[in-house]
Amino acid sequence: MQAVVFSHLPFEDLGNLRPELEGRGFAIETIEVPSPDFPLPRAQACDLLFILGGSIAVYEAADYPFLSVEIECIRRRVELQRPTLGICLGAQLMASALNARVYPGLSGAEIGWAPIQPAGLPPTPGWFAPLFAPGLSVLHWHGDTFDLPEGAQLLASTPRYQNQAFSVGKFGLALQFHPEVTEPGLERWYVGHTCELRQKGISVPQLRADTRKHAPALSRAATHFWNSWLDYIL
Repeated sequence: MQAVVFSHLPFEDLGNLRPELEGRGFAIETIEVPSPDFPLPRAQACDLLFILGGSIAVYEAADYPFLSVEIECIRRRVELQRPTLGICLGAQLMASALNARVYPGLSGAEIGWAPIQPAGLPPTPGWFAPLFAPGLSVLHWHGDTFDLPEGAQLLASTPRYQNQAFSVGKFGLALQFHPEVTEPGLERWYVGHTCELRQKGISVPQLRADTRKHAPALSRAATHFWNSWLDYIL
């Protein structure tokens, strides 16, 4: 089986999802999407497509023209109802591909560890339940948000931003937050996003301490979540 990963920043990777995919025998190909030779055919034909995070915005295609091509690729992929997962920027790109609006969040940046809550009716699917474990926090790192695409099911919310996750049929999943992160991997985020953290007055030592507190439980919950989701879609 083949998994293709759309990468926007080298340090925002599959994290704790990679070993679960490798354990199921997936061959993983990472595509640096800002490169000029954007491989649309492989992305549409693979068994799983993952669209990861980044520091640019969906609505900045005038500055980053590859975004328009990437959104069109995702649109074709979901039209074919092929399994697709978007995380953070990836979730926003999926929303845009489904004709929903993506825009700067009115409640400011959401960066740090906090729990998510079930969105209500209809009930959240059972495979999503590990991320609602009592006392569990996930990592949030976004300033933009999106409207819920038509026909999508809202899965999770936070007090600051309602649309934290949605599914489309059995094949599409978009997560605004980051269940894939690991404590060692986030050390690269602190360096790569240093300008944003300084601009927003976020303490790296405090963020590191919060990560040390919450990441182990998230890693355990994410293992159950990824495997439940993969069992559901494959």
